[in-house]
Amino acid sequence: MTNLEDDVSEIIRINKQRWEIEENFRIMKTEFEARPIYIRREDRIKAHFMTCYISLLLYRLLEKKLGNLYTADQILETLRSMQMTLLNTASGYVPSYTRTELTDALHKIFDFRTDHEFITKADMRTLIKNTKQIKSKQG
Repeated sequence: MTNLEDDVSEIIRINKQRWEIEENFRIMKTEFEARPIYIRREDRIKAHFMTCYISLLLYRLLEKKLGNLYTADQILETLRSMQMTLLNTASGYVPSYTRTELTDALHKIFDFRTDHEFITKADMRTLIKNTKQIKSKQG
């Protein structure tokens, strides 16, 4: 913006939009590790861009569902840490992550729990099946 004669509220609005755009690029570059890329074919470049864009869109929707209470670092670190450990092929799964306010919020948003002490293989299959059904109804 080169015209400082404009209305102050308009200058602030434009500056806020610039900040949001810069934050989106920072998230894609650092958190999503979208760079560097070593592709040259146009179709692959477009596919890479589309993957990055959809990832950012999904992240922003999740951030909004969480009430904008958490940073990108907090959300992505928590999601990456939410691992389940298979005890043995006959038993089931146990959570191998620490329960936090953020994990509780994620459980509430997605309407299923993974932080119980033990999840049988049958319960895990049901959870995955229900998640797929929800996805197909929304799509």
